[in-house]
Amino acid sequence: MNRIEFLKNSFVATGALVAGTSMSSRAADSSAPENSMAGKTFNLDYAPHQGMFENNAGKSFLDQIQYMYDQGFRSIEDNGYLARSAEEQTKIGDLLAKLGMRMGVFVVDGGDNWKVSLTTGKKEFKDKFVDTCKRSVEAAKRCNAKWLTVVPGFYERNLPYGNQFANVIDAMRAGAEIFEPHGLVMVLETLSDTPELFLQQTHETYAVCKAVQSPSCKILYDIYHMQKTEGQLIVNMDRCWDEIAYIQIGDNPGRKEPTTGEINYKNLFKHIHGKGYKGVMGMEHGNSLKGKEGELRVIQAYRETDNFLS
Repeated sequence: MNRIEFLKNSFVATGALVAGTSMSSRAADSSAPENSMAGKTFNLDYAPHQGMFENNAGKSFLDQIQYMYDQGFRSIEDNGYLARSAEEQTKIGDLLAKLGMRMGVFVVDGGDNWKVSLTTGKKEFKDKFVDTCKRSVEAAKRCNAKWLTVVPGFYERNLPYGNQFANVIDAMRAGAEIFEPHGLVMVLETLSDTPELFLQQTHETYAVCKAVQSPSCKILYDIYHMQKTEGQLIVNMDRCWDEIAYIQIGDNPGRKEPTTGEINYKNLFKHIHGKGYKGVMGMEHGNSLKGKEGELRVIQAYRETDNFLS
């Protein structure tokens, strides 16, 4: 689930420990009261990804999608969707349509995007980005996708910041012109993987979106990354809320499911729900435990943190 690697290749107390242990045991115990919630739709629209439940559902991604639906999830994420064959994309789209599920983000990736930094202003880089955007439109149609992840790339140390900012704006406007007629939305992701990335904090991405001035250029707010780079999650989300179109989840440290780290996800989810958010919440994290037990623990973690209305 490390985005860098993917794109390169295509309670602080004893009570917290007790809660984690009890959650794990409850997840493995089908008689636990929380299991009466099995299959019930969540309050927010959480989206698992391929492999997250393969020990319970099997290796087939289509079987995994069915399992996700049976557990109450109503969306999926598939970062590598664009690299799949048209036939496989169609099968995924057909199953999602049958189940009434949504496709979350997939990555607009030309295969070497981490070598193609849009900060440079180089024509060949922009051309490759535009070409990938065009291919993404056709792929999105096969699964009725709406959101597509874009990362502008690294700093260009030989250029002043203002020039780099202008180059990113120019490229994002070109992408927006392609996506806007189709109702598609680029969501720009601010990452914490390396300080060499051009977009580091939410306010920077907010500035890009305001400059592009298109409904097809918005923010992907990744809670895990933003906890690492800027903190004040609720404050910063509220400051930039009008440009946030997509949210991703991961606890810190470790980038695992909610309840495994320092983030108060129950309070955060309640806040997001209270703001009327109807978008997808991508589960872009790993499982803290291996095997079937670990997968059940993920589901239980979302049941606990999503249970803010009762």
